[in-house]
Amino acid sequence: MEKILVTFLGTGNAVPTEKRNHTAILISYKNENVLIDCGEGTQRQFRIAGRIPHKLTRILITHWHGDHILGLPGLFQTLALTEYSKSLGVYGPKNTRYFMGLIEKLTAHKIKLDIKEISSGKVFENSEIKIESLQMNHGTSTLAYSFIVKDKMRLDKRKIRKLKLPNSPLLKKLQEGKDVVVNGRKIRSKEVCYLEKGRKVTIILDTKINSQAIKIAKDSDLLICESTFSSSEEKLALEYKHLTAKQAAEIAKKSKSKKLVLTHISQRYENDIKRIENEAKSIFKNVSVVKDFEKIEV
Repeated sequence: MEKILVTFLGTGNAVPTEKRNHTAILISYKNENVLIDCGEGTQRQFRIAGRIPHKLTRILITHWHGDHILGLPGLFQTLALTEYSKSLGVYGPKNTRYFMGLIEKLTAHKIKLDIKEISSGKVFENSEIKIESLQMNHGTSTLAYSFIVKDKMRLDKRKIRKLKLPNSPLLKKLQEGKDVVVNGRKIRSKEVCYLEKGRKVTIILDTKINSQAIKIAKDSDLLICESTFSSSEEKLALEYKHLTAKQAAEIAKKSKSKKLVLTHISQRYENDIKRIENEAKSIFKNVSVVKDFEKIEV
């Protein structure tokens, strides 16, 4: 089974620290390399993490606050200098075309961009993956995203050998759920195929608690969620439209997610990370606070 690799290029919030850069998350699966947000200095974070920006296929913008997008000019210049030849898909909420226009004027880069303003619903889909979005509540147009690897029918090689089935187009038909006849014998798809369950990674960044967050996170294998405040600062979280660690855990629990990773960590908790983690664990057990350059496979 091909794994989804999640690389955390930045895990801080509005003010970076010595240990945490501004937000940027890279999701890699086969030929897809999808960057979610691009905080200042992200192109340098790529180098430190041993990842190659030249392989990027898409960028998903959650919202247009500076700590989530000020790395775009530098990243685009890096791609231009390395002769990036693909058309890079850039997806974001309302006003994405306007802001991207400003960046293009600023950098005068020479790479091809396919810019799409999106709302709730399907962002991208092919035969293997699907990306979905839902509106969040952060005082400006803001999106959360799910990266989904679809369920897939797989051939059981051991059973194929046992039945002495030839390597032919018949195997593809079986994989498509169709029954076939081989040497006068009917072979049912379910005899030689099994369902490989898909996987889902959901990214919820800046937002206050809302029902849409639970909806998009439903049945996630990995939920990556902002945790800007501790529960003792819940009034501040509400004022600035952010989540507390407990609220992130509530989203994980109610959405029946399997694992929760907390990110977008405020500098105020830099020396007290366990406080954030323990608050979340009081609601949802399988939780950790992520660090810059940490990698998780799903």
